Amino acid sequence: METKSWKEVKNTVYGQKGTERRDELERDFESFKIGLMLRKAREDKHLTQSELGDLVDRKREYISRIENNGSNLTLKTLFDIVEKGLGGKVKISIEL
Repeated sequence: METKSWKEVKNTVYGQKGTERRDELERDFESFKIGLMLRKAREDKHLTQSELGDLVDRKREYISRIENNGSNLTLKTLFDIVEKGLGGKVKISIEL
């Protein structure tokens, strides 16, 4: 059995970079990473989801949903969570 790299698997299953299905995978992965970063930051601040939700006027369930899948997160909400709730700064980059 031939061993394939993750890049080869992505190319085979999801298509080459630039195809619709592959781009969707990459966006979903980036959203997932945002959720993980927010969870880690919250835990580093020793806050529960409920406590963070209270700081940004959101329900615990909403914070949980974002941490488990960062999709459908508006920039305003991201800034509120990071700045108001966690006392941090958001840095965004765009690659062309």
